[in-house]
Amino acid sequence: MKIRSALTALALVAAPAVAVLGGASGAAAAPEAAAAAATKISHATATAKFREVGVTWSSSGGCSDRNTPTCTSFEQLNLATAQGAQTLKRATGCALNITGGTETGHASGTYSHWNGYKLDYGKNTCVTNYIKNTFTYIGPRGDGALQYRSGSGNIYADEGHHWDVLYYNCGGC
Repeated sequence: MKIRSALTALALVAAPAVAVLGGASGAAAAPEAAAAAATKISHATATAKFREVGVTWSSSGGCSDRNTPTCTSFEQLNLATAQGAQTLKRATGCALNITGGTETGHASGTYSHWNGYKLDYGKNTCVTNYIKNTFTYIGPRGDGALQYRSGSGNIYADEGHHWDVLYYNCGGC
């Protein structure tokens, strides 16, 4: 009985340490956990967050209807994705213009634009230099887009005329 009590006590002491160590790295967290825990926000909430830090947005159709591919919508955007844009703006100090959000017309999948995990940013020298000089190059994506991983685990893909960014988390907000 004494051995069992000692093992139980050891488990109670060790369990919190394992939980802290397991949760210490956002980049190491399973993406499935991020998908299950995503908090969705409205277009109005997202645009208010972007305005707070000077992030702009535009659409080729001049609209925000989620069901129109030429619009730029933030309806059902993950809160962490909006916060990731804020983090990028604060970290770079660069002009940051979102050209793609949760509207239809992007590739599908769990970690897609539609599901609130991605934003597209217009390219400019300031943003491009920051990404390439700060993040780790991890090779080309299946479609050939060169990818860079931030310290928090988010993925920045150079799609030629814009950056396609996959936010697993807020990037250190």
